[in-house]
Amino acid sequence: MSDVYIYADEYGDLDFSGNPDAARYFGVGTATFRGRHGDQMADGFELRCSLEARGVDMPRGFHAQQDSRRTRHEVFSLLAEHAPRFDTTFLAKSQTQAHLRRSSKTYLYKLALYLHLKWLVPAVAPAEGTVYIILGSLQTAGKRDAVRAAIRDVCTQIDLPLATVVPCIWDAPSSWGIQAADYGLWAVQRDLERADSTWLDAYVRPTLESRFLPWGTAAPLGT
Repeated sequence: MSDVYIYADEYGDLDFSGNPDAARYFGVGTATFRGRHGDQMADGFELRCSLEARGVDMPRGFHAQQDSRRTRHEVFSLLAEHAPRFDTTFLAKSQTQAHLRRSSKTYLYKLALYLHLKWLVPAVAPAEGTVYIILGSLQTAGKRDAVRAAIRDVCTQIDLPLATVVPCIWDAPSSWGIQAADYGLWAVQRDLERADSTWLDAYVRPTLESRFLPWGTAAPLGT
């Protein structure tokens, strides 16, 4: 019996206005660790402390988009050692059906999470044990409800007893695993949005199991 820990983060926005600064995709990414991984958590903590000792302020932990290039290299190097399983799902906003564009942002968030988890959970779930799905804290009660509803729907459709899947909604700075998911997701979206595969090829691709694009690739929202 080996428990599984799926750490999740999100990318992008749900802005369909045609704003050229808006992301072309809304994405969900996960870093999955199987079994005990306290040593990896300690490594992330120690790297954060080491950066502080070198004069780098880390009040909220690691965040790929905001971290310096030097910090990114150190974090990605550590993730390459840890080698969690990375998976990503990206919804192409330009391909979103009209009725979904009119839906609440909470619904679209739930849909993205559901599409990601409905195939990931069966792929990694142990025959016995617990799957913990750990997400960064969400801004609204509606989003938190959407997370729990998405997980419930996944469990219903794959015939996995709900008791074996535990959703955890935590502050991202408290969890190296959530920050690992953020880094993996960031590397993949850089390739998708900017055709920049530098970080992806160097650090993430060896354990990237999936880049799921259920609605295909994105065109500029104005087209």
